[in-house]
Amino acid sequence: MSYDAVAFDREQNELVILDQTLLPGEERLLRLTDIGDICEAICSLRVRGAPAIGAAAAIAMAVAGGAAGDMPPADFRERMFLARDCLASTRPTAFDLFRALGEMADVLDTPGAGTAQLKKMLAGKAEEYIARSVDACRRIGENALTLLRDGDTLLTHCNAGRLAAVRYGTALAPVYVGAERGYRFKVYADETRPLLQGARLTAWELADAGIETVLICDSMASAVMAAGKIDAVVVGADTIAANGETANKIGTSAVAVLARHYGVPFYVCAPSTTVNPDCPDGAAITIEQRAAREITALWYAKPMAPESVTVFNPAFDITPAALITAIITENAVYPNNGGEFFGNSQTV
Repeated sequence: MSYDAVAFDREQNELVILDQTLLPGEERLLRLTDIGDICEAICSLRVRGAPAIGAAAAIAMAVAGGAAGDMPPADFRERMFLARDCLASTRPTAFDLFRALGEMADVLDTPGAGTAQLKKMLAGKAEEYIARSVDACRRIGENALTLLRDGDTLLTHCNAGRLAAVRYGTALAPVYVGAERGYRFKVYADETRPLLQGARLTAWELADAGIETVLICDSMASAVMAAGKIDAVVVGADTIAANGETANKIGTSAVAVLARHYGVPFYVCAPSTTVNPDCPDGAAITIEQRAAREITALWYAKPMAPESVTVFNPAFDITPAALITAIITENAVYPNNGGEFFGNSQTV
């Protein structure tokens, strides 16, 4: 990839994303200006991954502002809040989305600002958000490298790499930052059913970067850990509760259970914007439910399940804090201290 997965073309007033629904067969950049199209892109996972969704939302607010005509500030603010509400409805579990929208909404509250000034400030805030996201992901990688050794073999679940962020990623940030320093990691990637992000996305981006990669079915994680092939598990998170419980792609909690059984360190890598101090525990995290056809029909020439069957398809599950060896953000490594990570303040 010679480009970022999410970008802001300020001159053309466009959100630019790599359409991840077409990978690995086709690389197509989408240039979006309509807020409805952007919301569809987030809902349909054309752009996905907590940091990438946050960046896309920030850019979307700037694009919506830039596309608005000349109008009184009160009308402009009302238009922007409608755009914010549309974006907020797209993915209920990714806390970065709401962080980004909150920052952009704060710009709209600037006292005495006219419409032209608000437009400029929204664009500037979006560029600032992107720069901070890239810096945070790089520092996550640097912090994670303090726990890993050159030559380690890692297992990851879903996709928390460059495609899930503007650049570097979260769980895969140490792989990319390490590669810049001459480290060589080997990565086992769970295929990650039902949407196969591990097979379609993680395997694609790692192979593209020249990282040694082995693709496995989700049910093979136990076998490779039992064989002693895995030195550490690295995963991302869409939301981290105040008590350290995390929401990540469905199946992550099963990998955590296996890692504990086989004595493999289990690291959660995520930006501090993913931590929700107002969310006490995993039970308070809203879990997105997705369409049944993702399981029954999406990847098949014809449906592979009876039409009458009931389907349960949560997009995420909760990993208990007790199973997490450490949470790694751009600020620090937070080791598991008797089930606590962030101290009495419960923030990072």
